[in-house]
Amino acid sequence: MPKKFYIAASFKEKQTVNYLAKTLKSHGLQRTYDWTKNQRAATLSDLTRIGEEEYRGVSESDFLLFISPAGKGANIEFGIAAGLKKPIYIFDKGGQINDFENTSTFYFLDNVTRYSGNLNEFIDLVLEKELKQPTVLHPDA
Repeated sequence: MPKKFYIAASFKEKQTVNYLAKTLKSHGLQRTYDWTKNQRAATLSDLTRIGEEEYRGVSESDFLLFISPAGKGANIEFGIAAGLKKPIYIFDKGGQINDFENTSTFYFLDNVTRYSGNLNEFIDLVLEKELKQPTVLHPDA
């Protein structure tokens, strides 16, 4: 069964999100929810529906990718994943994670991997960690 991922980011990062998702999917990983297909919510019922879909997407994922800087929705998704103790990978696009004035204590939890640099190298890091083969122990014969 393929591992599942969710990407939390700002709406303005749709292109980066979709590139990231396409690349991970090409390696056999599964996206739990594609929020980039949504239009901005126009009603409270839209907010409710989208919120439930995004919550389910985060909950069903095996790990979360977070593109920083991000808005309140993405940070809430980060918080859901952190609360569920899921592995979280931060792509620090804005260089703010290590800036003491702009960072968050939650970005430094044990289940969080932080990365600043090239997007393709970030993808390689995620693939290396998430697609590693489990060690098979062979009992003595």
